Amino acid sequence: MFRHSQLESVKAWIANPAHAAMPLHARIQRAVRQLIVDGALGPGKPLPASRALAASLGVSRDTIEAAYAQLHAEGFIDRRVGSGSFVAEITEFTPGRRLSRRDTLLSDPTPALSRRGAAVFEGGGVREMPVPRPFAHGVPETRTFPLALWERLERQVRKEVGAQSLFHGDPQGTEPLRRAIADYVNLERGARATADRVLVLTSSQQAMSLCATLLFDPGDGIFLEDPAYYGARKAFEAAGLDCVPVRVDRQGIVVDHILAEPQRAKAVFLTPSHQFPTGATLALDRRLALIEWAARHQAWIIEDDYDSEFRYAGKPTACVQGLDPHGRTIYIGTFTKSLFPGLRIGYAVLPPSLVKPMTVARTLLDGHTAPMAQLTLARFMEGGHFGAHVRTMRGVYAERLDALAGLVRKHLSDFVEPQVPIGGLQMPCLLTGDLTERTAVDAARRAGIELLGLSALHAAGDGKAGFLMGFAAYTPFEIETAVRRLETAFRAATKP
Repeated sequence: MFRHSQLESVKAWIANPAHAAMPLHARIQRAVRQLIVDGALGPGKPLPASRALAASLGVSRDTIEAAYAQLHAEGFIDRRVGSGSFVAEITEFTPGRRLSRRDTLLSDPTPALSRRGAAVFEGGGVREMPVPRPFAHGVPETRTFPLALWERLERQVRKEVGAQSLFHGDPQGTEPLRRAIADYVNLERGARATADRVLVLTSSQQAMSLCATLLFDPGDGIFLEDPAYYGARKAFEAAGLDCVPVRVDRQGIVVDHILAEPQRAKAVFLTPSHQFPTGATLALDRRLALIEWAARHQAWIIEDDYDSEFRYAGKPTACVQGLDPHGRTIYIGTFTKSLFPGLRIGYAVLPPSLVKPMTVARTLLDGHTAPMAQLTLARFMEGGHFGAHVRTMRGVYAERLDALAGLVRKHLSDFVEPQVPIGGLQMPCLLTGDLTERTAVDAARRAGIELLGLSALHAAGDGKAGFLMGFAAYTPFEIETAVRRLETAFRAATKP
């Protein structure tokens, strides 16, 4: 039989209103498949007999048989006459299983790589789940996105532009979108931007990689917040940079540490509006001190403004780039958090001297961003739809954050203390009891829940133990269901 947490996960999938349009057998099939994909059911593990599972779920045996038949057809399970049903003996769909280094080398020998190639490979990249599960961080709500409106605007663009949109596009980005982005960041973020200083990219991660390879040589130092966004650290380490950790407190990065060794690094990477993962906002005096440091030492400030649209208390602070009169700040933004991840559009607002070099460099990576998506997004922004969507989602996310914080205090107070942020799409929780971070993350994964441990985000892995809980993509019902499953998993993991 399934463990209690696994059975509860299947029941939650069935009861979720978002899945109501699916036939019952399909909901059960998807729920069991998710347990397999997540690694909660490993290769060779037996599945409950159809009669027993039907009784546990209160459905007919035929419904379970239909679900199992589909799982078998897709290759997820094996069905053995007289023995029952078992998870198929393959590993490609079980990311939860971790091979040892020796097993990996024996089963899939790695080709000879350069030192930089090895650094990229060993870093593991930045992976996102195609279908996120609670509480994956940094994921927006996409089910309520105004898709019909988007499609209408896309048809308008296609009719007006015609076959021209099928050709290669401007590597810097289409002029309408660059203009719309400049107008937006100037108005909402207090930036200093013009259309000719905007470079449209596929992601903020691409912007970081461009900065790492174009502005620095291997061995150069870069100051990095500690804790820091893992994607930034991986991008800079893959380029051979020396990442110098700088402690973060409640007012953001501790600039005094940088000023004490001003020439140790050629740049600083910041998330000043909403520090990842602590949620701290960089104080104004520290922003001004960094701007002065960068100007004096001809250093760069790389500012990632990744989810500044979503602030739930007070007004957003102006970006560092808008305060910098010396042109030493590179401002990075993305629509992944504010609209939807599949859009694959990010951008950088660059000092004039970097526009041409950065544009040329991006042509060696992917040429350009898809013109049709750019033109549709420009139309979406010009019509005021982007601002309206952000305002709507800001209210939705604030409600979901309140729900999550309340439920964590109610059900998980024996284990964690929530650190309720004033913005963003995720909430940090610090462990307070005997539960270790590794045990918490593993127990959650077995229950079908995703938590990002905080320790790994620190340079030495020795920061405060805890985890991030993303809340934006999940309804209050889904949040409550997942928190209850998490409570069950944590209590089981801490039983003497």
